[in-house]
Amino acid sequence: MNVHHILIDDLNPEHRELSICRSGAINRIRLEDTDYRVYAALEIDAHDYAALFHYRVIEACNALTFLSESANGLDSWDEAFLHRSNLARLAAILSDAAGKIDRQKSETIVLGWQDQPVAVAYLRRIDPLKTLEFLEKLLSFVRESEKEGCDLEFIL
Repeated sequence: MNVHHILIDDLNPEHRELSICRSGAINRIRLEDTDYRVYAALEIDAHDYAALFHYRVIEACNALTFLSESANGLDSWDEAFLHRSNLARLAAILSDAAGKIDRQKSETIVLGWQDQPVAVAYLRRIDPLKTLEFLEKLLSFVRESEKEGCDLEFIL
């Protein structure tokens, strides 16, 4: 089988429109609010979105109890809420995950593939330093949320 390989380029608008090129956000909220209000937000770009799954950060976070309509915990293509009582544990998970990333090792990962109408594998380069920078921002966001007595909404 002849397989075409497409290395995702975030600067290419056609690549950004592919469904395999996912991004998301983490919102600081209060579950007890009567009206939905976002107090602060942290965007997750397509690189960091893929890196969170590649480095198994999302999988590690599922040790916590997330509330979601799908009941799948924290997962792609989903929205999940994390109560503030879990934020200290989330911070520990994020710190642990960051410590396991090899700063010297850029990787090319397979995001997905299709067989029809033509066989294509979608690839992405993962920059460990960019990922660590994002994890540092996320850790700071989590700690600020905890100080402010807020919960988190993950939109993946």
